[in-house]
Amino acid sequence: MATDRRQRICDAAIDVLGAGGSRRLTHRAVDAAAGLPLGSTSNVFRSRDALLAGVLDRLLERETEGWRQLATADPPHDVDTFAAQLAGLIEQLTGPQRMLALARQAIFHEAAFRPELQRRIDVAQQELLGWGGGWLAALGSNRPERDLRALLALIDGVLLLRLANPHDTPPTAPVFAALLRGLRTETT
Repeated sequence: MATDRRQRICDAAIDVLGAGGSRRLTHRAVDAAAGLPLGSTSNVFRSRDALLAGVLDRLLERETEGWRQLATADPPHDVDTFAAQLAGLIEQLTGPQRMLALARQAIFHEAAFRPELQRRIDVAQQELLGWGGGWLAALGSNRPERDLRALLALIDGVLLLRLANPHDTPPTAPVFAALLRGLRTETT
């Protein structure tokens, strides 16, 4: 029951972050979003730092599950198919999962000033690098971990631009395909 309440609070906090950014993230706002009595969030997370850490853990859990599903699927067989899958991911994150993506941006911004959040993100990124390197190796990358870092940076950049300006939505699959082809031909 305590785990359910904690998860409910963290999911509500993600909604608060996604709807209003980190300035809106208060214990009281999370209580209201979760439909819980005042003080419920502060009973689970005594401080803002604790709440941010809990929210980040929940975000990473939700995000990691999506990557895990992709990682256990067959690796991509060609650049264009993989680029289309990545473009589909951007469409999901800027459409139906927009609040989750906005919350991610807000919490990652907080991590720029909080080393404890940075450490949690680093652990999750290492796990992702372990999974994703195989995808890029299957597509011909000579340095899959390095190339995956470049691809993730591009994904984050495209995502941020699409979240900040949803009305300017050029096709993303060709951009991903160009990077993937460039990484495949690079030898150093």
